[in-house]
Amino acid sequence: MNKQNKIETFDQLIEQEHGKIGTESRNKYDTKVQMFIVSEMLKEARKDAELTQEQLAEKTGTKKSYISKLENGKGNIQLSTLIRIFEQGFNRRIGLTFL
Repeated sequence: MNKQNKIETFDQLIEQEHGKIGTESRNKYDTKVQMFIVSEMLKEARKDAELTQEQLAEKTGTKKSYISKLENGKGNIQLSTLIRIFEQGFNRRIGLTFL
């Protein structure tokens, strides 16, 4: 996209700043965004359940430091671990949507 073009949508801004979908820079950006979303969902669910990070870690067989890393978007999480945290920690199921 030419920088002289007027940006009219959020998608155009993201493409200008991070590249087209499928490029290495865009993939890195998208990965960071997804981790941020997961971290915020986890944090909100934990607070709604009125659990501390330590209590959640105990319920799910993880460590407090791991929960903290996830909530701060600093750690990688396997899908199986995310499912276990929501099912065992919050008695909730998560759904996935593939686009």
